Amino acid sequence: MPEGWEWDGSLFEGSAPYYERGRLPYAAGLPEALRHALLLDGSGRLLDVGCGPGTVILPLAPMFSEAVGIDPDEGMLAEARRRGEGAGVGNVRWVRARAEELPAGLGAFRVAVFAQSFHWMDQERVADTVHRMLTPGGVFVHISDVKEPLPSAGLPYPVPPTSGIRGLVRRYLGPVRRAGQGVLVRGTPGGEAVVLARAGFAGPERLRVPADTVLERTVDDVVARVYSRSDSAPHLFGPRLAEFDSDLRRLLQEASAGGRFSERVPDTEVFVWRRSATAD
Repeated sequence: MPEGWEWDGSLFEGSAPYYERGRLPYAAGLPEALRHALLLDGSGRLLDVGCGPGTVILPLAPMFSEAVGIDPDEGMLAEARRRGEGAGVGNVRWVRARAEELPAGLGAFRVAVFAQSFHWMDQERVADTVHRMLTPGGVFVHISDVKEPLPSAGLPYPVPPTSGIRGLVRRYLGPVRRAGQGVLVRGTPGGEAVVLARAGFAGPERLRVPADTVLERTVDDVVARVYSRSDSAPHLFGPRLAEFDSDLRRLLQEASAGGRFSERVPDTEVFVWRRSATAD
């Protein structure tokens, strides 16, 4: 886990209702890319660790006989259940648990997915446990946005004022990034490749799924994105939330007089790590 930081249940407190609206989506072709790369045929079981509001597990679940989403935040799970029922996805089981509580009697899985969640965990412990939970030939799939600058030229509206938003959050919450009841002095850790190789996984195979999408975003959409983040979750502002919200909306209106923004959706990056078919 991040150095000098300890997890607590308020990490994403209050963020769930804002998550799907605020966060930029993964590339639309992600489910089909995974179907092809992993030879998914409707059999086997899927585990989504840190599933949030079901962003990844819901479109993937029909490719498996059963899917299990685990998350420590009840608000996220409630949102995931609601979205699953609305989409008619009936083969998902939702479990409130931290990744460190695995295997939690959940059984064996063909695929374990981590969508921008692994950096919050005790990586060595979780990687070792998940390796033992996967069937021979099973895979550990790490999904994230491609981290590279995106061009803003030619967009119909201004891009959201990211630097201004970051500065406003720091003005209210202090210069060090907040995370639950603690702070991230050195950010979240990388080095997943070393951890996964040490746990016995082979790879990775890298997939890049192009997005090629520009979204029109409203002030409410950008506000939702701010509140969907752990370092600006609503609870962190305490009694000053309404004041912060007013300042945030004023900043956004000043950045785009019409209250409209454009954002390019980043490509989606997938790293596939395979468990040896002969591993014990």
